[in-house]
Order: sequence, then C-alpha cells, then structure tokens
Amino acid sequence: MSNAIRQKMADTIRFLAADMVQQANSGHPGAPMGLADIAVVLSEYMNHNPRNPKWLNRDRLVFSGGHGTGLIYSLNHLWGYGLEIEDLKQFRQLHSKTPGHPEYAHTAGIEITTGPLGQGIANAVGFAMASKFVGHKVNSETASMIDHSVYCLCGDGDLEEGISYEACSIAGHMGLDNLILIYDSNRITIEGSTELSLSENIRDRFESQNWAVLEIDGHNFDEIDGAFAQAKLIERPVLIIANTVIAKGAGKLEGSHHAHGAPLGHDIIKEAKRAAGFDPEATFAVDADVLERFRCGIEKGDLAEREWNHRLKELPLMEQNEAYEQLLNPDFSRIAWPTFEKADATRNTNGVILNAIAKAIPGFLGGSADLAPSNKTELTNMGEFPKGKNIHFGIREHAMASITNAMALYGPILPFSATFFVFSDYLKPSARIAALAGIQQFFIWTHDSIGVGEDGPTHQPIEHLSQFRALPNFYVYRPADGAENVKSWQKALTMKNSPSAFVCSRQNLPVLSAPILGDVENGGYLLIEEANATVTLMASGSEVSLAIETAKELRERGLIANIVSVPCFDLLLEQPQSYIDSIIKPSTKKVAIEAARGLEWYRFADMVIAMNSFGASAPADQLFKYFGFTAEAIASKI
Repeated sequence: MSNAIRQKMADTIRFLAADMVQQANSGHPGAPMGLADIAVVLSEYMNHNPRNPKWLNRDRLVFSGGHGTGLIYSLNHLWGYGLEIEDLKQFRQLHSKTPGHPEYAHTAGIEITTGPLGQGIANAVGFAMASKFVGHKVNSETASMIDHSVYCLCGDGDLEEGISYEACSIAGHMGLDNLILIYDSNRITIEGSTELSLSENIRDRFESQNWAVLEIDGHNFDEIDGAFAQAKLIERPVLIIANTVIAKGAGKLEGSHHAHGAPLGHDIIKEAKRAAGFDPEATFAVDADVLERFRCGIEKGDLAEREWNHRLKELPLMEQNEAYEQLLNPDFSRIAWPTFEKADATRNTNGVILNAIAKAIPGFLGGSADLAPSNKTELTNMGEFPKGKNIHFGIREHAMASITNAMALYGPILPFSATFFVFSDYLKPSARIAALAGIQQFFIWTHDSIGVGEDGPTHQPIEHLSQFRALPNFYVYRPADGAENVKSWQKALTMKNSPSAFVCSRQNLPVLSAPILGDVENGGYLLIEEANATVTLMASGSEVSLAIETAKELRERGLIANIVSVPCFDLLLEQPQSYIDSIIKPSTKKVAIEAARGLEWYRFADMVIAMNSFGASAPADQLFKYFGFTAEAIASKI
C-alpha cells in the first residue's frame, strides 16, 4: 500500500476522532490523532474477521489507554464492526454504542473493558497466556489451530501504573512471543511534560524483564511497517516504543498537553482539515477510497476464518479434536462433587472442590499470588502452566486478577485466582472491572477474618466483606462448611455473566448437616427452625456455628432462636420478599453475627454484632473471646 493512501487513511481517523470529541464537547482527541499512523499500518497486520468478532483464532487488540475511544470507534467503523457514522455522532451520549471508555459486550469489536490505566496491559498478557494454554491443548506438529497475536496500545500513564510492572514482568518471565505492546511515547501527561514525573529508561526496564525492544518514529509508515514485521519474528514479547506527537495534525495544539482531554475547537479542526487537503466544512467524512481500503479486511478475515474452520474439521488426531470440543463445551455433569464428614477449614474443602472441577473440566485452571500452599489451590498432578493447569503468578495480585479477567473472555477457559482475603485490596480495580464487564472468573480468598490469628490486624480483613457485597454483579460466597462450599460452587458455575468470590476460613469449622437441607442457591436458608421462636440469628461462614452455640445459650435463658445461614448475601438480596420473610421471620427480633464490619446486615437486622475496630495479634480463639464472639457474650447482648 502506498504511503500516500496510508496518509489519507490516517488523517481520516484523526478527523473522525476530533469530530467525535467536538460534537460531544468532551473526550480525548490527542492520543487518537497521535496514534492514527500506527493504527493504519496495524490494520494491515491484524488477522480478524468483523463478520465474526468471536472467531477464536483472531488477533486480539487491546486499548489499554481506554480514553482513546475516538481511535477505537473510528477503527471499528472503518473495519466494518457495525458502528455507523450515526453511532460516532452519538459519542458519549446516553444509550449510545459509543460510551466514553470501551465496554466489553456493549460495542462489537471491543475485546475487554478498559479505562483504568494499566489494566489493558495486564489484559493483553492474559490473552497471550490463554492463547498459549489453548494452543498446547489443541495444536499438533502438523496442525496449528491457535497461532494468533495479541497487540496492545498503551501510553505513559499505563506504564507508570504499578499493574504494568507486574504484568510485563510475568510476560517476560513466560517468554510470551505472541505479545506485541505498542508504547505511544508522546512525552505528554495531563499536567504537562512527562519530565514532571517520569525519568526512567523504558528500554532498560523492559529489556531487564526479558522483552525485546524496538524504537521507531511513530509517524513514519515505513518504520512502523518494519517494526511490526520484525516483531512477528521475535521469540519473546516485544515492546515497540513509538515516538509520536500528541494531537498530530492539530495545528497550534499539536504536541500540547491541552489536546489530551478537551475538544480542539471548531476553528482548529477546520484549519487542520484544510492543511491536510480535506474539506474544512465537512464533518464525519470518510471518502470511498479510504473506506474501501479499510473494509477489504472483511474479506481477508472471512477467508482466513473459513480456511481455519476447514483445517479444524480435518484435525489429524482424534485426541486433538476431542480436546478442542471438550474445551469449547464443558460438561459440568462430569464433576465428581466431594462430600465432607468432619470438621475442616473451608480453605481445605475448597481446595478439594477445585481439584474435582479441574479434573472434569479441561478449561478450568488457575493459580495463586505465591500462596498456593496456604490458599490450598494447587491442582494435584495437573502440571505447570502453560502445558498444565497450575499458574504461578508470583506476588502480583493486581496483574493476576486482570490477567484472569482476559483469560475468562478469551473463550474456552474458566480461570480462578487466589490470595489472602486482606490482599484483595491489591486487586480491587480488576475485580470491579470483572463485575462491570460481566466476566465469569472465580476469586479464591482465604484467611477470611480475625480467625487469621497471630499475623495480626495487617492480615485480618475487617471491611472487605462489606466492600465486595456492595459491588454490583459480584457474588461473594462465604460457606459455613464443605457442603455449603460445594453448593456455592454449583451455583457459581451457572452464573455466566458474573464473577464469584469464595471467602474461606483458615480455622476448622464443624459440619453443619450433611447434606445441607436448605436452599443455598438462594443465598440464604433456614438452617434451624424452632416452634415459637422470638429471635432469628443470621450469620455466614465461621459465625454460623457460633450462631448455633448462641442459640443453645439463649434457650437456657428462656429465648428460642431460629438460625439462618447466609452463604451469599448478594444472592439473598435478589430473592422475592416472600422468600426472605419465610426464612427471616418478620415476627422475630433479627440479629446478625459476623466477625467483620457487617454494616450491610442492617438491611435485615435489628442488631448487628460485628467488628468495630481492626483485629489484633493473638491465637484465634483468644481473639474471638476478646472481641466478644462467644455464645455467652452474644447471648448477653441479645
């Protein structure tokens, strides 16, 4: 393709982005205009099919700088993903297909929700890792079914966020040769020059993490082309440092931080269009020759997918074909669910359940942030990633959660990640994205309360249950024993558009009943119902057995209590009032017991017995007594 038509294509992207931001009167024109030249050449390398955005072997493109939606939506319109000019004109408007930051499942062609800086880099690492795992399952020496690339566009802000260090470190360690990261090095931040806050040598940083680094003029089409061609041949992850000018082509605002997050203004846009040979009065203009060049990718991608499907039908090995089919169509009826007959920590019962699921479901895999022996998440005799199912994330909680978000959206994978519950603080932004985007991944969080004991208040989660129960479309399961744990997993596996978290105890918990008699899938159920009860005790996890002991103590004092176990507060909120009233009797005084902050329990309770401070360092039994979590102390308060 000639550089002359490339230039026209790039300028078309620039002015579409500028027009979108101008019409919306908000947005970010600078990055899209600076990246337009790279986007044009990348279009020539991208192997994707706009007619089928879910083709498994497509190249993935992640926009870590999600504020650059002027570029994203312009490309998706030009590529033919169903975004029309009218959609571009509705940029940032209510109910449009073009929100301010890209949202997965809202706009065709968006691989994953990005916007919080750095997330997309870790997402790209996750896509690359997923590709390696699936490739090991279905590729053979004679038929390579998974061989695509993962591209990611990022900026200075992404690389300054700590998550990018975590993600790029593990990508280099794993030698992900299918990952190409394009760094839009325009040396501009919102506050001014990057010299205000950034002076490290990016090349040295990435080379020390086992990345190959190429550096180019991000506005020289031949250099961009050469870099992509070279990157495809390198057998480790590649960083392309593209030296660019923010708001390239925007006249007096070219290179200015004022072009980052505000409209350029009608006069400047008209001058820029005139200088590029475009009609200064025309807005949202795409000439036929430009659209034809971009849209030829549709036929190219459609042909590539049809050829791939043909190869798929002729997989040479029956074993290979079966592996692919089982990945795509997991059969949960094959899971041999365990039973539990003695007291045990729910982190232990959860570990047994993880192994049962992983043995039956080829795409179920995961790992811990260097805590597998404590989280009980090792998948026994199932090998190490990428050929096996055990992923060693290292102490990289935030990247771990963002990586598994992408793995879950890759296709035939059901991933889990694990750490201590208190360290969920490190990955909260990724958990929030999982809920917002409707990503089915599974968070394993152990050491769930002051029961952590001697490690003290730095390791004892107090506010965390309340925090995650407040998160929409996020389901927190805190099972009271192994049977509740099993039923919680059975429910979570059916929830295809929601993340689930399993909050598990360090200490042993007694078996409540086998099998559980109530409706765990409703989030809460009546564990013990007494005639003439005047009190209802509600609890989750380790406090359910405490509620049982408290009920015995109350009986000695002349009060009769029902007991409601609430393994998933979020599910209980979704039940009709008639069900809630059937288990939490309106005629009774309602008391919630939880060794955490517990503010959400006031939704149902007249009294909440919970933590009003951080924990302390001591054996767990001493802590429960000190903070008033004994049957005698609770009965006295009631």
